[in-house]
Amino acid sequence: MNLPRERWVAFAGVGVLSLIAAAGFAVAIWAAWLFHDMPDASDLADYHPPTATRAYAWDGTLIGEFSRERRIFVPYDNIPPQLAQAFLAAEDRNFFKHAGLDYTGIIRASAKDIINLAQGRRLESGSTITQQVAKNILLTNDATIGRKLKEAMIAQQLEGAISKERILELYLNEIWLGYRSYGVGAAAYNYFGKSITDLDLAECAYLASLPKGPDNYHPIRHKKQAMERRNWVIEQMVEAGWATRAQADAAKREDLVVQPEPSRAKYRDADYFVEEVRRRGLATLGPRLTEGGYYMRTTLDPRLQTAAKASLMKGLETYDRRHGWRGAWGHVTTLTNWEEAAKKAAKPAERPDWVAAVVTDVAGGVHVRTLDGHTGALVADDVAWARRGRGIGSGDLVFVAPSDKGGYLLKQIPAVNGGLVAMDPSSGRVLAMVGGYSFSLSSFNRATQALRQPGSAFKPIVYATALENGYTPASIVVDGPISLPGGNGKMWTPENYEHEYLGPLPLRKGLELSLNTMTVRLAQGVGMPKISASAIRLGVVTKMENVLAMALGAGETTVFRLTGAYSAFVNGGRKVEPHLIELVQDREGKTIFRADGRDCDRCTAGFNGDESPRIPPAGAQVWDPITAYQITSMLQGVVQRGTGAAASVLGRPTGGKTGTTSEFRSAWFVGFTPHIVVGTYIGFDDNRSLGEGEQGARAALPIFIDFMQQTNKYFPADDFRRPAGARYAQVNGITEAFKPGTEPKMVEDNPVGPQPYDQVFQNGVTGAASAAAAVKPGAPAPVPAKPAAKKDETNGLYD
Repeated sequence: MNLPRERWVAFAGVGVLSLIAAAGFAVAIWAAWLFHDMPDASDLADYHPPTATRAYAWDGTLIGEFSRERRIFVPYDNIPPQLAQAFLAAEDRNFFKHAGLDYTGIIRASAKDIINLAQGRRLESGSTITQQVAKNILLTNDATIGRKLKEAMIAQQLEGAISKERILELYLNEIWLGYRSYGVGAAAYNYFGKSITDLDLAECAYLASLPKGPDNYHPIRHKKQAMERRNWVIEQMVEAGWATRAQADAAKREDLVVQPEPSRAKYRDADYFVEEVRRRGLATLGPRLTEGGYYMRTTLDPRLQTAAKASLMKGLETYDRRHGWRGAWGHVTTLTNWEEAAKKAAKPAERPDWVAAVVTDVAGGVHVRTLDGHTGALVADDVAWARRGRGIGSGDLVFVAPSDKGGYLLKQIPAVNGGLVAMDPSSGRVLAMVGGYSFSLSSFNRATQALRQPGSAFKPIVYATALENGYTPASIVVDGPISLPGGNGKMWTPENYEHEYLGPLPLRKGLELSLNTMTVRLAQGVGMPKISASAIRLGVVTKMENVLAMALGAGETTVFRLTGAYSAFVNGGRKVEPHLIELVQDREGKTIFRADGRDCDRCTAGFNGDESPRIPPAGAQVWDPITAYQITSMLQGVVQRGTGAAASVLGRPTGGKTGTTSEFRSAWFVGFTPHIVVGTYIGFDDNRSLGEGEQGARAALPIFIDFMQQTNKYFPADDFRRPAGARYAQVNGITEAFKPGTEPKMVEDNPVGPQPYDQVFQNGVTGAASAAAAVKPGAPAPVPAKPAAKKDETNGLYD
């Protein structure tokens, strides 16, 4: 059909209009879809970026940070002008002049984007700092035209909603700068180990060079490119008038020196403690811990923590050396490229002086070459030690450390492990905690997570329960062979460690000498339900079977729990809650958690001359104060005359109790002075035997002694406080405390010296021959005893 030209033009016009309308409709739909969920820029007025919670020791030492993103928020007023100017020079020199968009920059970036699109590359940024804030906080990183349009619109909204200073503050605290750093505050610490106020021009310029790609300008892997970019930023600052030529030239001559790796805290002796704080913080605060920017004050005493770590590591190494050289951890058949194999070794970070080495020659001694290129010979004693063990030969890969007398010491990572907890008995504050030999090799915390039988270290709870239920320090219990019905129809026959039995004895002797059969008889007389209830009330266990084996420490607990239980003996019978976190405050300074829940109505009022506020002691009363003192006194006897006699070297009032489990699987010592309670434990993670004779007095007690020798100087040498109302009498030449009405006939309110045993013993009974008369009614009758071995009571007695 032939239509006039005018009709064709009309049809074409209608078609074009239809296409335009359709295109407009499509654009409208696309725009509606694109912007329907666009964030509201005004939300940033009260926005706080996720910020690290920082944990501090009691003396203000930073010990750790907990964060989803490593960030230290710095308010705008605290940001040095030179640092802000460096970022403005690198990223957006016209920031304080534009209204969110820099059209010159957009045109320049758009021209480049045409080429980038054709070549399939990412689009150029061309973004102002305001646009970057919009992208980083409110949008995604997708390099699409849609996201760029959103970014531009939100940037303009931002400029009308919040101030320029607030926008720059958000940018400098939000930006990813590599090296595990979000924001300039964290970057200054991680790269340079400094606060932002201590950065010089060159360091400011380097941080400002990073937003374009931290990995491209890594200070170690790409140092040349990093310095070139840094110097470019310095020149931009000169052009903007923010640095003089002389300042710039001096800064460009400066080397780029950073920390080898980012570090959260300079103090590095508390890894196990900090990790336990993190776990407990998450349980208390939830996800807020890693993003709330909290101030957290912990109970840690860095002086004690450093000593605890050193003492435990030394004790584990001592045990390990006693059990011989286990052989090299690796071997090479040729010295060519031996370094590659050596670099794969897992060395404990806690021993920075150790270095991997290869044995090069064993003729006329053992000669080694270290990974850092030095050569030398092993000291003679270590060569002999190795040859008594698995031997040592050429090509063996080992760890060595320089000797003060020349040559090298042969080193071995202990296979055994352990834990140590030090606690303030009056408050439950955990002053130090070490959960193993090396956190870098194993983060499993043996102080809080390793459930083990405490052996005889549990016995003080048995004796305290007896004293709460009618027994006194003058009560007599028989130490002699005993057999009782056990499981599967078999008889259970507990024995003393040295298979010797001392006959009828006062209560104290059973604890001092850790006599198993005497303790079983005592538990039988008291009743296991009462003993189990005591253990549960003290938090040693959450449940316990009412079987007599539990009286000898067959129930599993942790050194953390048992140390907390011992606190009640020292503090007058109160159960304090062991804790690591003292106080948590938010970024506004508001307290959101406080471990000490005691009330003090007048503590915040100004002093007006009235009597000062009196705060009640922490913790519920779980023992009679006299009972607590009686056990404390008996545990002093353990150190003076019993299984813990080695600790008498400390030369001040000290108590404690050893513990060893069957087959020598675990070794314990929990000891104390009036100001600190310390629990130590040694054992293998697979709970195998430590070896014959490795009891608490040999394996664990030396760790306690070493720790106390380092830390006693921080505490006064006080004696244990005597409880009000107690009566005192001499029993076997030892001053004993009694509850009023339970004391023997001869009583001292203020004892000054020993009295003969037969003058004070209850009912006039003297000596062991008539001991049956002094046994608590209902307790098992005396059993003929095997004659005691003739030896010094202070030596050779173990549990």
